[in-house]
Amino acid sequence: MTDLAIYDMDRTVTRHATYTPFLLHCAVRRAPWRLLLLPFVILSMIAYVAKLIDRARLKEINHRLLLGHGRHPAELKPLVESFAEATLKSNIRPGARAAIARDKAEGRRVVMATASYRFYAREIAERLGFDDCIGTKSILGLDDRVHAKIHGENCYGPAKLRMIEDWLTVAELERAHVRFYSDHASDAPVFEWADEAVAVNPHDKLKVLAAKRGWRVEDWG
Repeated sequence: MTDLAIYDMDRTVTRHATYTPFLLHCAVRRAPWRLLLLPFVILSMIAYVAKLIDRARLKEINHRLLLGHGRHPAELKPLVESFAEATLKSNIRPGARAAIARDKAEGRRVVMATASYRFYAREIAERLGFDDCIGTKSILGLDDRVHAKIHGENCYGPAKLRMIEDWLTVAELERAHVRFYSDHASDAPVFEWADEAVAVNPHDKLKVLAAKRGWRVEDWG
């Protein structure tokens, strides 16, 4: 039996979202000409707001536009590392660092579960002391290149809970007590599944839901 502390990443551990900043970071450092494609990025976001595409498709389109379709992990490694360094310097909530230290001191296995791509979120997680990282996966082709296509599900909403449960099965872990942290109501399935739910700097919808469910609310700064 294992005590777990599971954390969402964007706007929970971090102050701001990381996905688009990561793609921009890569474009600026590897292929600045891709910044000319930003109008198409904006159009894809408009299509998402208009419900013409879902979040997974939005990610795939922006990945292709700003990073390219097929990139070898060796090309991505320095970009991932430099982005992780920048994130730790300026985009981590002070309360997140304190909570991670507390959970580790309590003997919990500390896990990140994020809708962001695992290939860069894992680097951030490792630098913060997380034991494991669950995230959206990219297809790794037969050419050993990371493609602008999601492998499996986008780790968001109900899919995040399914991916956490799949991870528990693969890791051969039996949960004892689960503490879960997130800022967003889209994580309601995981909040409901957890033994202890903590709404971190919640937006309005989650504030209402937390009040109804009696979930703890914390301000991590």
